Amino acid sequence: MHSKKAFTLVELLVVVMILGALAAIAVPRMISGATNAKISACDTNVDLINSQIELYFANKGTWPPRLSSVTDDPNRFPDGAPQCPFGTSYQYNLTTHRVIGHNH
Repeated sequence: MHSKKAFTLVELLVVVMILGALAAIAVPRMISGATNAKISACDTNVDLINSQIELYFANKGTWPPRLSSVTDDPNRFPDGAPQCPFGTSYQYNLTTHRVIGHNH
């Protein structure tokens, strides 16, 4: 008599449950890692823009009247102004002459 080699329904169910448990652990960690990367990119962009604002002041002796005076200058940002990875815009504080990012 020949016996067929196959997986039982219980074995398949156990494998699916194990894969589901692994996915439940891995997916939140990947999402958290992507969010942390976006926050770091946003912080880097803010630092870069603030450095260019200070350079503007050093070269012209006055603070830029608006953020676009710095970000639209192709000599400062040849590839265009840095964009927030969260899709929001950076805000220029005319009192402190600093760009601030948003709390994400």
